[in-house]
Amino acid sequence: MAIVVTQAPFLVTIYYSFQNWNLARPDARSFAGFDNYVAVIRNGAFLPALLNTVVIVGSSVIISLVLGLIFAMLLDRKFVGRAVARTLLITPFLVMPAASALIWKWSLLDANVGMINWAFGLVGIPPVSWNTDFPGVTITMVLTWQYTPFMMLILLAGLQSQSGEVLEAAQVDGAGPFRIFRTMTLPHLRTYAELATLLGTVLMIQVFDPVNIMTKGAGHSKTLSYLLYERAFIGQQVGEAAAYGVVTVIVTLVVSTIALRTMFRVFTEEGGGGR
Repeated sequence: MAIVVTQAPFLVTIYYSFQNWNLARPDARSFAGFDNYVAVIRNGAFLPALLNTVVIVGSSVIISLVLGLIFAMLLDRKFVGRAVARTLLITPFLVMPAASALIWKWSLLDANVGMINWAFGLVGIPPVSWNTDFPGVTITMVLTWQYTPFMMLILLAGLQSQSGEVLEAAQVDGAGPFRIFRTMTLPHLRTYAELATLLGTVLMIQVFDPVNIMTKGAGHSKTLSYLLYERAFIGQQVGEAAAYGVVTVIVTLVVSTIALRTMFRVFTEEGGGGR
């Protein structure tokens, strides 16, 4: 049953990707073969959108993973107010993507009333039109803010699963904090980091709300998901949009595989070549 529920929509998408179906003429549907995939590849917006997706998602995953590790190590220590700090750090992940985009667009990044430009003004820096001048950076900032708590929770679970006795024994043997982190903690976190990267990539590659609300796909912010939306609901080409959906799934698998094989090579090297 679970396989049917999870795979049926994708199979339907594959079916539609081989159909010539325009919503302006819903009854005039015909078999298109690979024409929709050819149209996707020949579309001048495809390669830029693919590159934008890889850059935005890759940057967001790396930055949020590093920040998540820092915050996880902070919360792994006992201090006054740790429960409050944990709640505050988790909050961004609980905010709806559309609400996050609105908060960043108006409250933080707006050229006239945004808090970031207000802070810039205090030190004499002129205001920056983030959404128009740096659209790709803007989307990366929003994704990083939203998914850092997600990475943090997974890595925190890994840190708290470490054996305290083993760490104490290492300290008794004279190992310093950096050596313990490099030779014991990092290898131990490898599985958790791989899981966080895989899930984070799958979630972030679907980014739509921030792009639609903040930049409308301008500049380097148009991703495959937004291009799919344009073809389906603006161009009304259901078959071509379905082909974009299939391509997006393939890109997700490729990017995730590359990330898992390259980004965490350091874990194997520092851990002595294996788990």
